[in-house]
Amino acid sequence: MAAVAPPSFSLLRLLSPKSPSLPSPTPRHLRTTPLSISAKPRARARAASDSSNLGRTQTSLMPPFSFTLDHEAASSRPSKKPYRWQRVLLKVSGEALAGDHTENIDPKITMAIAREVASVTKLGVEVAIVVGGGNIFRGASWAGCSGLDRSSADYIGMLATVMNAIFLQATMESIGIPTRVQTAFRMSEVAEPYIRRRAVRHLEKGRVVIFAAGTGNPFFTTDTAAALRCAEINAEVVLKATNVDGVYDADPRQNPNARLLETVSYHDVTTRDLSVMDMTAITLCQENNIPVVVFNLKKPGNIAKAIVGEKVGTFIGCRGDEDEGQNGNALLGQGRRLGNEV
Repeated sequence: MAAVAPPSFSLLRLLSPKSPSLPSPTPRHLRTTPLSISAKPRARARAASDSSNLGRTQTSLMPPFSFTLDHEAASSRPSKKPYRWQRVLLKVSGEALAGDHTENIDPKITMAIAREVASVTKLGVEVAIVVGGGNIFRGASWAGCSGLDRSSADYIGMLATVMNAIFLQATMESIGIPTRVQTAFRMSEVAEPYIRRRAVRHLEKGRVVIFAAGTGNPFFTTDTAAALRCAEINAEVVLKATNVDGVYDADPRQNPNARLLETVSYHDVTTRDLSVMDMTAITLCQENNIPVVVFNLKKPGNIAKAIVGEKVGTFIGCRGDEDEGQNGNALLGQGRRLGNEV
C-alpha cells in the first residue's frame, strides 16, 4: 500500500482557521521608508533651529565694527619712526650720473645713490626715481642736426633714460634692493610698462621704482616727468639731485658772490627765471602743491638727508602771500598726506 505524503505547510494554514497567521516577509526598502519619511522633516527642522541659534550666538558675540580694531592691529605691528615724508620721488639728472665726465655713467655715482637709497628704504620710506638722459643724449641739443627733427631727437633722449635706468637698477639689485623699471612706452623685453597702480603696489611692498622714458611724449623734459609721476603716485615731494648745492640768486660759476637761497617760492622761480626746473614742471608742482628740494648729489649723505626730510639744499614751495591764493591746493596737499598715512 502506497504511503500518503503529509500535507504541506501552506495547505495546513488554509485548512486550519484557528492557526495564527504568520507575518509575511517585507522587502528591505519598504522597512525603512516610514522611518525615513517621518525622520527627515524633524532632522531638517532641528538643523535649521540649531543653525539659527548658532547664527544668533555668533552675531551676539561679534563686536560691533569700529576703528578700535584698526588701532589694535596697528599697535601690534612694529611702529615706524615718523619722518617728514613717507613717499618721495627722487629726480636724478643724467649729467649727475656722468660724474667727472670721463664716461657716460660713473659706477661710483650709481653705487653711492644705491647705498643711500638702501639706507632709507630700510626705514620704511618709499622711494621712486626718475632719471634723465643728458649724459648720453640730449634731444634739445641735437634737434636740427643732419635733418633730425625735434620729436625724433626727444625720442632718442627717452631711450637714453632707459639705458640709465637699467644701469641704476642693476647697481641697486647688486646690493639687495628690489627694484623695478617702468617705461612710458612699451619695452616689454627689458622693463615693465608704466601702470600707476602697479607702481604704487611696488612701492607699498618696499621696492624701488625707476621711471624711464620721461612722459613718453616729445617736447617734455624729465623734470616735467618727475612732477607728473609724483602727482600720479601721490608722492609728497620731488627731490632734485643736481651738481650744485641748491638754488642761487645768480649763476655761481659767473658770480662768485652768488648767495645760496634756503627757501624759494614758486612765484620767485617763475618771475625771477631761476634755473631750477622748466616752467611746465614748476607750474605742475605749484598747481598740485608739491614741494621741491634741490640739493647736491655729490655730497655724501645728502640723498638720505633729503629723503628723510632733513634740511639740505633749497626748499621750493608756498610761502607768504602765495598761501592766501592757494588754500585749495593746501587742502589738497593735506589730503594727499593723510591718504598716505592711512
